[in-house]
Amino acid sequence: MDIRQRLARDLLDYDYTELSDQKKSVIDLIADQRPSGVAPTLKEESSAWERMADNVARVGGSWSFIIGFSSALALWIATNILLATSGRAFDPYPFIFLNLLLSMVAALQAPVIMMSQNRQSAKDRQAAEHDYVVNLRAELEIMLLHDKLDALRDRDLTERTDALRVQLNTLCADVAEVKLALGKS
Repeated sequence: MDIRQRLARDLLDYDYTELSDQKKSVIDLIADQRPSGVAPTLKEESSAWERMADNVARVGGSWSFIIGFSSALALWIATNILLATSGRAFDPYPFIFLNLLLSMVAALQAPVIMMSQNRQSAKDRQAAEHDYVVNLRAELEIMLLHDKLDALRDRDLTERTDALRVQLNTLCADVAEVKLALGKS
């Protein structure tokens, strides 16, 4: 029987051909005694738009952006209130132009951040699949070690039982000789 077939049967109770590709790869790694390797990375062949989405999400989700954007809003409002006293405000209260700019930023920033999150979730999914393979392999390797330890223990018990049987036979023979010697005297 092929080692892969035997491992699949012993460890997973399935034929090797019935296993998923992921489980086959684990059995292959065990059979070939190769390490699991490092986690695969998502293709870094990202477009300029995807890199920009990642940068927007990185910057837009930071405290420095929140503080800087809040400061810019406060400056906008303060400037227009001060200029309103002289009648030269470029966006007088109720700051309609500011509301338009904020709506545009929100309308553009939300889908860009979602694109970046989709790329990150794909990376997370690949990392989780790799973790699953590593954990499955570790579990199967532990099962193999248990089997080896059980076999060693069984062999040791058999050897000890045989040694005790020899000693018992020797002791019985010695007792018989002593009885015989006592019976003659």
